[in-house]
Amino acid sequence: MIKKLLIFSSLIFCANFSFAQNAGVEEAVTKLTNLMIKPDSLALDKLILPNLSYGHSSGKIQSKQEFLHSLLSAESDFVDINLTDQTVIIQNKTALVRHTLNAKTNDKNVPGNVKLYILLIWSKEKAGWKLLGRQAVKVL
Repeated sequence: MIKKLLIFSSLIFCANFSFAQNAGVEEAVTKLTNLMIKPDSLALDKLILPNLSYGHSSGKIQSKQEFLHSLLSAESDFVDINLTDQTVIIQNKTALVRHTLNAKTNDKNVPGNVKLYILLIWSKEKAGWKLLGRQAVKVL
């Protein structure tokens, strides 16, 4: 009986730990999404690792500095972002997040709509989950 109780307790602990890990990653994704709509240089800097690789569906790849510049200068201007079909996979201190991004944009004062499949790569650091990579693919 004690053995069964210990196994059950271990399963409950693992499930709670996994849920908390997923919640932390999902919170980081929400922060990033909000900051893409209303950019804040200090908040973005805290959320993104220095060696970020940010891939666009066009094939363009940006560094952290280039990505921050495009958001802060409104070169990339997101008016609204809706994420759907999100999945999170956590392996040790790395998280892979996939979702579909539907967004209204106003890049260079030209209104537009985008629908992309996104892969985000997050790294668990002392200060929480930090963005290490992103790749977008056009939805056909």
